Amino acid sequence: MPGKPLSVKVGDTLLEIVEGDITRQEVDAIVNAANRTLLGGGGVDGAIHRAGGPAVLEECRLLGGCETGDAKATTAGRMKAERVIHTVGPVWRGGDKGEARLLESCHRRCLEIARREGLRSVAFPAVSTGVYGYPMKEAARVALSTVLDEIGKHPGTLDLVRFVLFGEEAFRTWKETLEEIEGKKKTP
Repeated sequence: MPGKPLSVKVGDTLLEIVEGDITRQEVDAIVNAANRTLLGGGGVDGAIHRAGGPAVLEECRLLGGCETGDAKATTAGRMKAERVIHTVGPVWRGGDKGEARLLESCHRRCLEIARREGLRSVAFPAVSTGVYGYPMKEAARVALSTVLDEIGKHPGTLDLVRFVLFGEEAFRTWKETLEEIEGKKKTP
């Protein structure tokens, strides 16, 4: 049974941490933790391509891949979302090879695309934490800090940013990390 979601109001934007299936989210855009080809793979990437159907793959083929730290958007096909924002996260190589900078860039680029396309709600998975091996706690800290920073820099552009985590451990880690970040903000 999924844990109780955590919601935090950041200016006009609601930031949520939920446990669930990103392909079923009723948001304007879902983020895909893609590989550089954008042609599908395992984990979140495979689930999004399966749920979206052939239209997602057809548009991905036209994009010519995507560099690590960047993002590109396509249709969401058969999913409830309008768009899929595909981002390529870094492979974890010990933490001293620019992984945090690249993961931060993934989240910034996704939100830039959402703003450019007038999308008001975005759902992120835990980018790079699957087969790319990024430690969950570190990924949560980078992703949440980056998204909070972007919300602060661009008030009124997003109504909802949701992190949709697969499994209890991921959900708990992200929820605790957000609580830690929010607690530090309140401490003088």
